[in-house]
Amino acid sequence: MSEVKQKAALAAARAPQLAWLTSEQKNHALFAAADALINGTEEILKANREDLERGRQNGTTAAMLDRLALNAERIKGMAEGLRQIAELKDPVGEVLETLDRPNGLHIVKKRVPIGVIGIIYEARPNVTVDAAGLCLKTGNAVLLRGGSAALSSNIQIAELFHAALETAGLPKDVLQLVHDSDRSSVDEMLKLNGLLDVIIPRGGSSLIQHVVQNASVPVIETGAGICHTYLDASADLEMALRIAVNAKAQRPSVCNSMETLLIHQHFAGQYMDRVGEAFKAAGVELRGCKRTRELLSEAKAATEQDYATEYNDYILNVKIVDDLQQAMDHIAKFGTKHSECIVTENEELAARFQNEVDAAAVYHNASTRFTDGFEFGFGAEIGISTQKLHARGPMGLSALTSTKYIIKGSGQIRG
Repeated sequence: MSEVKQKAALAAARAPQLAWLTSEQKNHALFAAADALINGTEEILKANREDLERGRQNGTTAAMLDRLALNAERIKGMAEGLRQIAELKDPVGEVLETLDRPNGLHIVKKRVPIGVIGIIYEARPNVTVDAAGLCLKTGNAVLLRGGSAALSSNIQIAELFHAALETAGLPKDVLQLVHDSDRSSVDEMLKLNGLLDVIIPRGGSSLIQHVVQNASVPVIETGAGICHTYLDASADLEMALRIAVNAKAQRPSVCNSMETLLIHQHFAGQYMDRVGEAFKAAGVELRGCKRTRELLSEAKAATEQDYATEYNDYILNVKIVDDLQQAMDHIAKFGTKHSECIVTENEELAARFQNEVDAAAVYHNASTRFTDGFEFGFGAEIGISTQKLHARGPMGLSALTSTKYIIKGSGQIRG
């Protein structure tokens, strides 16, 4: 039996034991895991250095190395995420609806764990912690398959999490990490019907589309982020620059960072030099449409392919548009239904943008970088769903549950 199938079977066998744990038992394990991360910081950093060195030797970009890199502060943040999950209300067992039928049947609809969740992700070892914590809180077993770039870090984190589970008296087999970094291990996961209840991919567009197009296990599509910010004619200059630079440069390697800046022609005519200066100071390379390049000589030419690219780097497309409709048409063509923003002082235009743009998160006068489970108050997140069923946007605890109907009768039969 392959590693993937063996570990999926172990997780599936243990999943029922998680389903009826009390909140206190799960929270105890989460606090134990948080402590294990802090106490194991040096071991995690040692493993992470191995990953970073391997990445440099393989020519990994600086932005992707940033996604991979851990430090004491980031590990502290991961541990804090687990503690926040422990403090959140447990959704499992929540009664959503109660029905009393004329025939005497008493029907209760309640939240229950999904079962066994498969998560496929790339070079972000914090996902190992987030996924393990959220799945534990919701009573789900989990099969993790991270990218080869973070393998050493992921193995160390999983070992610490296993030790914490055992300390808390829970079976460590509810958390499984696939070590096999060959692409075939991903393809095998996609066909594990009967062992995995759902697969959640986290990563770039190519990974997500491969999973969506090839899985027979149900998939929750997440995260490819070609996000836009539109600066309307009425936008406040200082606010617009602050939001746009933050959306691109605060951390360009993540899915909620901006890839294309759309600018109303009147705003561009007045302030394009200030836009260029702001992004130059932030170390961002600009690629622009013809009108942009007439105003910013340093901008390279942007192609159709550029507008369809998630850079995850200090590169930004800039396009001048005639009006709001043209901006929304561009977003409809190139967006990935992740996060979109309008900066404007016109409340009517803002309302139209937020109502008509089809995305999981639509902002008025705030950076797209806020599309995040932690920032939304969910604790850590399992991913950001860009689909409409069964979850959308940052996926917190409730997104990792299903429902069950519990029916109590007194001998009724159907005539």
